Amino acid sequence: MNSLKTILYFSIFDYPLCKEEIKQYAQHLDNVDEELKTLIDKNIIFLKDGFYNIENNLKHIERRLAGNKKAKDLMPKAYKMSKRIMSFPFIEAVTISGALSKNFIDDDGDIDYFIITTPNKLWIARTLLILYKKIFLLNSKKYFCVNYFVSTNHLEIDEKNKFTATEMVTLIPVYGTEAYQDFVNKNYWVKSYFPNKPMESQTRFKDFKKPFWSTCLENFFNISFVSHAFEPFFKKITLKKWESKFKKLHPEDFQIALKSTDDVSKHHPRHFQKKVINLLNEKYDHINTTFNLNLSKEDV
Repeated sequence: MNSLKTILYFSIFDYPLCKEEIKQYAQHLDNVDEELKTLIDKNIIFLKDGFYNIENNLKHIERRLAGNKKAKDLMPKAYKMSKRIMSFPFIEAVTISGALSKNFIDDDGDIDYFIITTPNKLWIARTLLILYKKIFLLNSKKYFCVNYFVSTNHLEIDEKNKFTATEMVTLIPVYGTEAYQDFVNKNYWVKSYFPNKPMESQTRFKDFKKPFWSTCLENFFNISFVSHAFEPFFKKITLKKWESKFKKLHPEDFQIALKSTDDVSKHHPRHFQKKVINLLNEKYDHINTTFNLNLSKEDV
């Protein structure tokens, strides 16, 4: 029931799928057409206007189409901001993530970025971007949500599940061809979840030369004693702030949602990964009970 699992996953986001999308996200293509017909005949899923959904709800289709249009209109802004991020010191690659990478945005949505940095400079790079956001963007994250960083020393994602695989296979690589291709190669495990939808391997734009101001900052922070002082300092003050602000978060959840190592920085305090997988497993339970099926649960 790979088709059903795919539809259930996206139903968490009230996002109906067309048949081609179901085939892209299904782990196996065997009998997809027959499976979808059977699911419809049993009223487990519904087909309206070319979209498959777990609910017989036209509003979800209307919402999706409206969100698709908004995403298309917003994409030039995302590309422009990606170029600005890439111009900062020690940024090796910039990709668009989150809802926009799935061709959807709602009224209160923002633009998320997954960023790859130079080794041993992740926290310097992150801090410079955060300072820019706070000072020049008045701390607005609508077009500048830089919430996930990894360095080229640690490109393989540790949390391997349906959520992270979905997020990775939908990334839109914008700048940093070499670093991004290394990232794809290090995360070949994603193919086990989505063999029919490989991660994009080419960036949208060619790499460009860092501006003069960025090169000057890189030269400054590349001075040994400067780097050894600022890199751990920025990491320490950021982690201390998060520990204070999100002290109600369970320590185990904190270690994943707000991972803060020398080579990884995540800022996902709502721990969306865990919430989505738990909701998905609840949907599996409901479907299994209601229709006497046996959908296997997903690992968190």
